[in-house]
Amino acid sequence: MSGLTCGVRLLEEGYDVQIWARDRTPNTTSDVAAATWYPLRGERDARTERWLPVSLERFTALATERESGVVLREGIELFRRPTDDTWWRDVLPGFRRARADELPSGYVDGFVAAGIPVIEMPIYLRWLTRRFESLGGRSVAISLTDLDEPFDRADAIVNCSGLGSRALAGDASMVAVRGQVVRVEQFGLDRYILDEQSTDGIAYVYPRSHDVILGGTREPGNERIEPDPETARAIIARCSMLEPRVAAARIVSHAVGLRPGRPAVRLEAERPGPGRLLVHDYGHGGSGVTLSWGCAEDVAALIRADRPATAG
Repeated sequence: MSGLTCGVRLLEEGYDVQIWARDRTPNTTSDVAAATWYPLRGERDARTERWLPVSLERFTALATERESGVVLREGIELFRRPTDDTWWRDVLPGFRRARADELPSGYVDGFVAAGIPVIEMPIYLRWLTRRFESLGGRSVAISLTDLDEPFDRADAIVNCSGLGSRALAGDASMVAVRGQVVRVEQFGLDRYILDEQSTDGIAYVYPRSHDVILGGTREPGNERIEPDPETARAIIARCSMLEPRVAAARIVSHAVGLRPGRPAVRLEAERPGPGRLLVHDYGHGGSGVTLSWGCAEDVAALIRADRPATAG
């Protein structure tokens, strides 16, 4: 997700871009994401406040492109305790507080938003790949063991290796955050439902064109990629409390993704040697989609300031 988005943005700036990667869609963590543009309460800082509107604007525009996989939907976030709406009111499009009749049993508060981009990742990643290639981008299938090798071919490198940065960048702060989801047949749902603060585990229901994504888990340090049957049953049970029709929906598949967790996103430039520029963009945790275009804009700005595209 991050690599393709940065690649597209740099191509739009006029740079010659290659993506070097071992894995690509549909075999990436990004393919497993639910996914949606939605700010997480615990990840707010000055940088995310700058990145959020950039991504929202780009995804909103993409919703007009039929094959992008981006759809604008209404949704509701639910709370078991009264909750302050100050930040949400300022950033969520079409924000309003939920009515009492919209709250499932056990919930006392909720925020409704309209015009939230919901991204069907398998479709969107194919679109993003086509966009990258149509702009002249090239992909190289390779498994890197360090960040020196690319400098044989280019003088500016963008590191979007996610969990791979533990080894490639020597970043010991990186931790896998396991996320498991259940895909069920679409049963007529047209809005998302989210409970981020449930004591039993996060719960979300995201509709897509042919299925509905049920989640989820947030398990730091757990790198098991096989779906766990008991975890799946617990996810379905939690999601059924949000939307009763979930309980009878036919299961299509199960999936697990390892989010690239870090105390904060690393987006910065360094100079590993004379004439070399290395820009890091990784550690997005569960906000890779939400922050993608905003981060790509900052990556482009860092490179542009050092190496204008007209200079080659």
